[in-house]
Amino acid sequence: MTRDIGVHGNLFGGMMLAWVDEAAAALATKVCHTPNMVTIKIEEVVFKKAVKVGMQIHIYGEVSHVGNTSISMKMEARKYNVYSGEETVVCTTNITFVRIDENGDAVPIPSLVKDRYAELG
Repeated sequence: MTRDIGVHGNLFGGMMLAWVDEAAAALATKVCHTPNMVTIKIEEVVFKKAVKVGMQIHIYGEVSHVGNTSISMKMEARKYNVYSGEETVVCTTNITFVRIDENGDAVPIPSLVKDRYAELG
């Protein structure tokens, strides 16, 4: 949308970051079996390629670490060419979420989740 485009005709980086954060939140809530996850840290964000109006964006994530109350994920956004099926990385970052209770205090991630990702360290 026009409001999402910066002065150079590219997608505004803040919008891309919002999409990546939202996708990471969806992954964190799925993996941890709770909607009570909040972003605590976004590491270096690298915008590798410009995104133009009309491009399709696919966002991928994988769990990289599960701690006592937190989960970290490597996130990657790719532009997708509908004609060739080719994907090109446009943005990467690592995001950490913390599981919280109804008061906003950190609470442990279930043992089932920790056990599933124990090999990550």
